[in-house]
Amino acid sequence: MGPADHVLAIDQGTTSTRAILFDAQARAVAVAHRELEQYYPQRGWVEHDSEQIWQDTLAVAGEVLGQTDVRRVAGIGITNQRETIVIWDRATGKPIHRAIVWQDRRTADECARLKEEGTEPLVQSKTGLLLDPYFSATKLAWILDHVPGARKRAERGELAAGTIDCFLLWRLTGGTVHATDVTNASRTSLLGIRSGSWDADLCRLFRVPESLLPEVRDNSGLFIPTCDWRG
Repeated sequence: MGPADHVLAIDQGTTSTRAILFDAQARAVAVAHRELEQYYPQRGWVEHDSEQIWQDTLAVAGEVLGQTDVRRVAGIGITNQRETIVIWDRATGKPIHRAIVWQDRRTADECARLKEEGTEPLVQSKTGLLLDPYFSATKLAWILDHVPGARKRAERGELAAGTIDCFLLWRLTGGTVHATDVTNASRTSLLGIRSGSWDADLCRLFRVPESLLPEVRDNSGLFIPTCDWRG
């Protein structure tokens, strides 16, 4: 069996980042993980350092490859904490704010306001989700409204956004791929579950420019033509 028969799995979770190297028989041949620091700026707020997530991802991937003689893999799979959201600069790749974690409740009042306006039936019919700060849409709007100049920059197409899988894919491809899979996209409250694409009505409702969002692909699809990762 050659080294390119191996598959590298990246599991970026809420409390840690893990990498597992599998051989052609789906046997785990190496495992590494790093604990992820949690930030609590205010009661009910939870944030992650996206740069730490990136550096930890590189570190654990390098560690599992270092435990073997493998230097090339057949592919990389990413699984991740779901509704956690990041916005970054398209030119530099640098996040403009810490990632807002799925547990974060800072937009509870905004969700309550939208419910009072009677918008929840529309959201539920299009997304299958209730109005709740758990999901990504109000988190995105919060960053755009609270980082100086962010909303105007987003409208000019200077910023990109995505869940953690999307951010890691952007970094792993040197900024050439801005995409997510449909399962992550469906947890943002911005995806029409019948169309499988970003919904213009929802983007207007949550005040999220559609140009900020990644391409949506099938979760088992090929996101990049080849996978040649070197530690």
